[in-house]
Amino acid sequence: MSQHVVPKRTYLVVFACLIVLTLVTATVATIDLGPLNIVVALLIAMCKASLVVLFFMHLRWSTRLVHIVAVASLFWLAILISLTLSDYRTRHWMSSPETWETSSQP
Repeated sequence: MSQHVVPKRTYLVVFACLIVLTLVTATVATIDLGPLNIVVALLIAMCKASLVVLFFMHLRWSTRLVHIVAVASLFWLAILISLTLSDYRTRHWMSSPETWETSSQP
């Protein structure tokens, strides 16, 4: 099996993209978007993670089997997150117990 040689320019471009995305993350964190702050931060993080996986981990030039394993692992992660969130959403919240002072008053 031959190795794919990646030019240094590709690594530098990906590194520059990661730096720009990091600056975008820091800038967006200072802007009040309400509940969309988390969504935007996660989308930027997914972009950065995909760049790292595709170029620095050489998934872009890997075999079909490696692609299948990567997709299967993401699918498994989605299953685990959905099961965790479904468990969290179906829990009944318990009220805090009464203190001795409030329960002894007439």
